[in-house]
Amino acid sequence: MALRRAQLLDTARRWTLPNLKHFQETRQPIVWLLAPVIGLATGVAAILFRLAIGVFQWPWLHTMSEHVAEAAKHQPWWVVMLAPAVGGLFVGLILRYALSARRTVAVPDVIEARVNGGRGLQLGQGLISATASALSLGSGASAGREGPIVHLGASIAMTFSRHLNLPNSARRTLLASGAAGAVAASFNAPIAGVLFAQEVILGHFSIRTFVPLVLSSVVATILSQAWFGDVAAFVVPEYSIASYLEVPAFVLLGIVAALVAVLFQLAILSTDWTARNINMPLVMRPVVGGLMVGIMAIWYPEVLGVGYDTTDAALKDQLSIETMLILIVLKTAATAITLSSRFGGGVFSPALYLGAMTGGAFGLIAAATFPQVGSSEGLYAILGMGAVAAAVLGAPISTTVMVFELTGGFELSLALLLTVAVANGINQAILGRSLFQAQLESRGIILHEGPHRTIMKDLRVSDIMWPLKEDEPTELPDSDRERALPADETLETALRVFDTLGADLLPVVGPYDRGRIVGKISQTHALRALNKELIATSVEEHR
Repeated sequence: MALRRAQLLDTARRWTLPNLKHFQETRQPIVWLLAPVIGLATGVAAILFRLAIGVFQWPWLHTMSEHVAEAAKHQPWWVVMLAPAVGGLFVGLILRYALSARRTVAVPDVIEARVNGGRGLQLGQGLISATASALSLGSGASAGREGPIVHLGASIAMTFSRHLNLPNSARRTLLASGAAGAVAASFNAPIAGVLFAQEVILGHFSIRTFVPLVLSSVVATILSQAWFGDVAAFVVPEYSIASYLEVPAFVLLGIVAALVAVLFQLAILSTDWTARNINMPLVMRPVVGGLMVGIMAIWYPEVLGVGYDTTDAALKDQLSIETMLILIVLKTAATAITLSSRFGGGVFSPALYLGAMTGGAFGLIAAATFPQVGSSEGLYAILGMGAVAAAVLGAPISTTVMVFELTGGFELSLALLLTVAVANGINQAILGRSLFQAQLESRGIILHEGPHRTIMKDLRVSDIMWPLKEDEPTELPDSDRERALPADETLETALRVFDTLGADLLPVVGPYDRGRIVGKISQTHALRALNKELIATSVEEHR
């Protein structure tokens, strides 16, 4: 009996001690302690950001509510036209004199920071960018509020962890915790906040990240609910599926939503490319873009701002099919112009808006075609809202849950899942990437091809070379100049050079003095470094 007890104790130690040791070595106790603090700080930031939008829109709309379109209808036409341009002038001045990157930041910058081990986010620049984004949305620019607050939440998280000497995996978890808290507080959607952080920011689901993400998301949501109240963003009637004969209609809606999502993304990317090739002073870019949005808003003020009031109207069957079809075109144009003009803001809210218009118009057509079978257009608006947003963000799981939390429409799970799946599949087939991934690809960060591409671009020759011995010559012979690798070159370039030259060992020269050898690197060593990073990435994603 004593022997069996000793064997059980020994087995328990062998099972638990390595896990406890790994838990400690990866600094998880600190991560767990910091996560709710980050959630608290992010919740405060989300509240202040939403209030700042209201403060900036007060001078011209005389309201701090989100009913922007209705308030704009009571203002003189010239006020509606000039407000975005005047706001754009102040945004342009912030871009020119206060932001080092000369642009506002959003979700792609957070993903880029995650790729770099949580580095690259500065709280000061994040606060300035958030101010510019609040000013943009408050003056009527057509964009969403989730992008700036996600970046600010991640910046807050990195500020807390900056001096703690944490491993990259812990830094990434804390960065995602800031993003989770930001989404949860901004939309009163704690579950979606956790899933968004894993699906979009981290790019994977893992058990180890779940606890800190939940801690941050729950604390941020509690704070947001205490301030704004525990209500869904869109209060809609109770909808139900009229008949399972509508399933083909749900599939067709997914196809239509995918086409709208694809055109929306192409409009943003092509307009941004066009704007980059127009020679114009930076300060004037938001002014011109704001004026263009303001001109559209004279006739259709529904394109202004975040657009939640118009989205809500579509969910409640309050818009005509002609209005919704026109708003699909105008909102796409207004958002593309807004973002390419360097206004601050995100794309999630406009994607919800376009989805609601697409679904609502589709529902009216379906009801007219099959009056005995078709459900309300409000039901189709909810489905379209999820389908377009999920395709644009490349986040079908978190977007589906977020739509549930935003509308309370859990009864529509079957139809929503089907529509979202079809839309995402077609978007992936046509574009092969989400909008965030396309934006990062323009910066040389390719995520959709797998972690090896990112690792090969992130690792430098200086990270994997070995230094020269004291008795080895440092002067590079002229015959080896074509074979030398600069220390600041990427692993991707190094492997390409090894393959081209058929060499196994190459000298490494300094990044500035190309005639001085600072080390050596072998192809075997380079491949071993790549495999080591790939294994570490796989372990992090599966623990």
